Amino acid sequence: MQHSWKDDFANIIAPLLVRPITRWPFFAFMGGAMFCLLASSTCHLLSCHSERLSYIMLRLDYAGIAALISTSFYPPVYYSFMCDPFFCNLYMGFITILGIATILVSLLPFFQNPEFRTVRASLFFGMGLSGIAPIMHKLFLFWDRPEVLHTTAYEVLMGLFYGLGALIYATRIPERWMPGKFDIAGHSHQLFHVLVVAGAFTHYRAGLVYLKWRDLEGC
Repeated sequence: MQHSWKDDFANIIAPLLVRPITRWPFFAFMGGAMFCLLASSTCHLLSCHSERLSYIMLRLDYAGIAALISTSFYPPVYYSFMCDPFFCNLYMGFITILGIATILVSLLPFFQNPEFRTVRASLFFGMGLSGIAPIMHKLFLFWDRPEVLHTTAYEVLMGLFYGLGALIYATRIPERWMPGKFDIAGHSHQLFHVLVVAGAFTHYRAGLVYLKWRDLEGC
C-alpha cells in the first residue's frame, strides 16, 4: 500500500518533473469533490442555527453536488479525447454548461419555487445521464486498450456507488424498517455520504489510470 501511494503521488506531480501531460482536469475533479464534501459538512454543521441559514446551507449543499458531478466528467472526457479536440471540446463544453446551469438553479431563490422542482430534478438527472455518451464513444474508439476497459470498470463502479447512495437516501433505508433504531448511527443519510465518498475515491483511481496512460503514450 505504501508503494502504491508513492506511485500515485509521483503520477500527480509528474508534469513538474519530466512529463508534459496537463493535470488540470484531474485537479478540477479533486476540487469539485472537496467543495462538495466541504459544502455538505458546512451544511450539517450550521443548518441548525436558524431557518434562514438552513435554507442557505441547503442550497450550497445542492451546488456542491452539482459541482462534483460536473467536474467528475473532466478527467475521463479530456484524457479520452485529448487527441480529438472537436469531441473533447463538445463533451467538456456540454457538461460545463449543464453544471453551471444546475449550480445556478440550486443557488438562485427564484428557482426554489415548487413549479421549478421538475426542472431542478431534470438537471441533476441529465448530468448523470450525459456521461453515457462519452463513455460509449471511448469504448468504441479504444475497445482494445486495457486502460480504457480498466477506467470504464472504475466508472461503472462509481455509478453503482452513487446510484445505491441515491436509492438509500430516497427510500430512507434502514430507518423506515426500524424507526428510532438508527437515529445516532447507520441511518440512510450517513450511508449516503459513505457511498458518495466511495464513488469519488473510485473515480480518483480511474483518473490515475488515465494519467499514467497518457503520460506514457500521449496521443
